[in-house]
Amino acid sequence: EDRDRAQSVANTAGSLLTTERTAQERLLGQLKRLESENRELRDNLGFFEKLLPVTATEGVAIRGLQAELLGSTQLKWQVLVLQPAARAAEFTGRLEISVDGLQNGKPWTTALPGGPQALQLRQYRRLEGVIDLPVQTVVKTVTAKVFEGTTIRAVQTFKF
Repeated sequence: EDRDRAQSVANTAGSLLTTERTAQERLLGQLKRLESENRELRDNLGFFEKLLPVTATEGVAIRGLQAELLGSTQLKWQVLVLQPAARAAEFTGRLEISVDGLQNGKPWTTALPGGPQALQLRQYRRLEGVIDLPVQTVVKTVTAKVFEGTTIRAVQTFKF
């Protein structure tokens, strides 16, 4: 009976040891994968930092304004706002998006539903959204403006 109990304890200990080894191997694999992803992200960051202008401009800049039509009644937009300076102070302002085009052959303009979006960033921020379009609207341009108070700090226009 003592031998059976000791054998049972030994079997349980062996199972626990096997489970711990499996968990340790899995965690080691996960750690290696995360370290690889971290290295890749650092490489990407270095690459993107090289793309920034050498003489950093003051304030914010708009990079990569994109827009695409989703069917005939929606417009999806994305904008990347950044501060090129390496140790920039936090920027607080607002982003206004306006869409210009033709509706039934007449000039037409709209802005973001709900008005401008609040904008806070230190290095960069990507914003996106969808704007519903009226029927028979032809979009010509999408314009993004970054304001600080009443002052326009950056403007970019996307043409269709």
